[in-house]
Amino acid sequence: MSHVRPVTMCLVATEESNAEANYFRHEALGVVFQVRDGRLNVLLWQRAEPPFEGAWSLPGGLLDPGERLGASASRHLAAKVDIPEIAHLEQLETRSDPVRDPRDRILATAYLALVPARARPCLPPDTTWHPVDALPDCAFDHASIVRSARERLRAKLSYTNIGFALAPETFTVSQLRDTYSAALGYPVSATNLQRILTRRGVIEATPGLSRPAPSGGRPATLYRFAASELVVTNPFAAFRPRAAEA
Repeated sequence: MSHVRPVTMCLVATEESNAEANYFRHEALGVVFQVRDGRLNVLLWQRAEPPFEGAWSLPGGLLDPGERLGASASRHLAAKVDIPEIAHLEQLETRSDPVRDPRDRILATAYLALVPARARPCLPPDTTWHPVDALPDCAFDHASIVRSARERLRAKLSYTNIGFALAPETFTVSQLRDTYSAALGYPVSATNLQRILTRRGVIEATPGLSRPAPSGGRPATLYRFAASELVVTNPFAAFRPRAAEA
């Protein structure tokens, strides 16, 4: 029977080796958007070490044992930047390309996070905002993930009230038009936007008025979003560029 024991031990070792080979680490990434200076921006930090030294990355990191993905994304964001308010957070997608990370096979689940216009997060020196339509050299597949996040945001601006997570607490119609135009990446009509969002019950007028412009003119009515949580308002609606509407 002595010749059986080494074979058994070899089989056990092989099973353990196969289990290790099939274990993939998993990371959570945050795609943090904010409208700044009339453009949709994303939060990126610059890598100081290989791989992709000097390139820009989305904030995030590996899951801890027993940790949920959403909790991990929130933890890594809090560790990287001081964001006083994230108005909306949702799971975006999972990337599983075996070669997305040159070091090892690592799955990545990205989350879309929206920061309202009033927030001014305190950022470390290696972290800054970048316009989504003019991204710098990005590490891994992060540029592609940012583009996917923008497409998700564009879609949800059409059929939900998600604009509440980007706009000021109160706003004029022209200010809201600027926020939507920045997030969508093309101009929208203030008149049409007001008509559509009012008809759907997304925005409502307040008793307040805007401050008069230095050049004069009548103060404009201030509006606000009727709800500060995500609501589907028209599942079949879609904003389109004016050229596509013609």
